[in-house]
Parts: sequence; structure tokens; C-alpha cells
Amino acid sequence: MSDTPGAGGLTHFDAAGAPRMVDVTPKAETPRLARARARLRLKAETRRLIDQGRVEKGDVLGVARLAGIMATKRTHELIPLCHPLRITSVDVALTTADAERPDEALVLVEATVQAHDRTGVEMEALTAASVAALTVYDMVKAVDRWMTIEQVELVEKRGGKSGALTRG
Repeated sequence: MSDTPGAGGLTHFDAAGAPRMVDVTPKAETPRLARARARLRLKAETRRLIDQGRVEKGDVLGVARLAGIMATKRTHELIPLCHPLRITSVDVALTTADAERPDEALVLVEATVQAHDRTGVEMEALTAASVAALTVYDMVKAVDRWMTIEQVELVEKRGGKSGALTRG
């Protein structure tokens, strides 16, 4: 099967419109990097509990960091047409910050994933950021039911045919 785009110019569909895994066999293995971020909007009091280490379930940011790393390695099991990749590095950073309103705060998540492979690691970085954010939500939902996970986005990718791209 060739890497020629199928239905609608998308490579994950064949000419008849059926889903398929893209054939990356002819592609060269190159260094790949992707960086993604997400953020949670929560009550200022919830942030204080996180910052002071007073959440009953434990170290919220540390557990979320580990969850993001673990999720990176399982992306191909979660997203049906993703290739399993040889991940060489994962960094998930979480910080708390002030929001625009004094009664709100933010948890900022940034995930950077690297591999030396035939296809990019964008989905792995997005999965890491998403799962880290979901883990924060899970750990503090008992004290803050109305948190919002927002702005999950790719901010940088390097490697492959398209080269280096950065969100402005």
C-alpha cells in the first residue's frame, strides 16, 4: 500500500475512504520532537491545596507528571491508527499560575516527546498533556467539581518532511 493520500487527501484513508495505517516503510528514520500543552482552570483555593501539598490523594503534580509519561508510551494503544514508536525522551512539566480572575487559578501542563523514528511524535505529546491534565482533574475533583481542561494544543514539532514548525 502506498503513502498516497486517499479520500479527501488524507493519508489515513484509502481511495475508497476506508481507514488505514499509513505505510512509513520508505521513510527515513530521523530525530523527531513534539511539544504540546494543556491547561486547567480551577478555583484559587484548589491551587492553594495543590501548592501546599494538602490534597488527600497525594502529590497532584508529581502523579500527573508520571501519568503523562506513562500515557506517552501507550498512545498507539489509545489512538487506532498511530504507529508504536521508539520514544527516546519524555518530559512533562506542570506548574500552577494565577488566572485573570482572583478567584481562579491555572495548572499549566507542557509535554515534550522525542524519538528517532519514521513518523512524528505529535500524538504522543498531545496524549501526555491531555492525560496529565485529566489526572490533575481526577485528583482534585472532590474539592473542585467545575474545573475546565482547555487549550490542549501542539506548540512545536521538529523532524520529518515538514521540518520545524512552531505555533506563534
